[in-house]
Amino acid sequence: MYQGSKLPRGDSPVSVIGAGIAGAWQALLFAQAGHCVTLHERSDQAMMLSTSHWAGGMLAPYCEAEASEPVIGRLGLRALDLWRRELPETPFNGSLVVAHSRDRTDFERFARLTSGHRRLDAPALAELEPSLEGRFRDALFFAAEGHVEPRRVLPKLHERIVAAGGTIKFNSELRAADRDGIEGIVIDCRGLCARDEQPELRGVKGELILIETNEVQLARPVRLIHPRWPLYVIPREDNLFMLGATSIEAEDTGVSVRSALELLGAAYAVHPAFAEARIVEFGSGLRPAFPHNLPRIAIDDNRIAVNGLYRHGFLLAPALAELTLAYVQCGRIDNEVMQCA
Repeated sequence: MYQGSKLPRGDSPVSVIGAGIAGAWQALLFAQAGHCVTLHERSDQAMMLSTSHWAGGMLAPYCEAEASEPVIGRLGLRALDLWRRELPETPFNGSLVVAHSRDRTDFERFARLTSGHRRLDAPALAELEPSLEGRFRDALFFAAEGHVEPRRVLPKLHERIVAAGGTIKFNSELRAADRDGIEGIVIDCRGLCARDEQPELRGVKGELILIETNEVQLARPVRLIHPRWPLYVIPREDNLFMLGATSIEAEDTGVSVRSALELLGAAYAVHPAFAEARIVEFGSGLRPAFPHNLPRIAIDDNRIAVNGLYRHGFLLAPALAELTLAYVQCGRIDNEVMQCA
């Protein structure tokens, strides 16, 4: 079963490398389980170097089923329970999927490939989101889904790690030679930086635009179905909205003119008032992905690598941390995501 791998001691100290969403959840669950946890992060507390800083923060396992393998849905549904348990203030207002009349074929296809939704007619949609009154003839409402604001929720997770007895060291970049000298369990959550040991990783660029307006009010993320430029609009605090959904096979940084035009045009298609919004920020992050776009927990004795979360980082991180902890505590293996050396 372990293919030569030796089960780590269940009371071992734990060093987690990378304080983004994957590492933060690993550190939190291990600290709560009584381990002596140290979380190392190469950047400062602003986390500007972390992919998580540029994420959308959508907790949408039902919607993701349209283009993902079943394992994403399975882990994502479990993760929703963990988000509710650890951060009960997490907004679970659901999410909406809409489309204009010319894109009905793609809209119906999305409905067929997903579950956990109910169809709203135009009056029901307007009652749920008054700003969308008269904009769409119907919508899919995924009531169980949620969303978080990454730049606000990561500090909360870090606070909970410290409250559980863990230690966080910012500006602490552990190189291979340093890791070899660490006793106990090392959990590597470095994302693309782990290509020194996992060369098959690639970066998939996700771009975002942050805009500000008080002319539109939304209580939940809205996905606009479109064959060329699908979009999601995610409400954030202080009249801010994040526009996203690009997934580009490139490892450059920044937002291209083409992407900016498409994202802003799609936002206008959701609501014309977005045309008068103020652009606050452009940005992009590189999501770590394996060739099959599925996550992996690679185990080699007391060295564990958690990576390849692709575009599902905030959705999957809690469930992957729970799997890692279960392996350390009792040797439980999830064959869909774990590999033992």
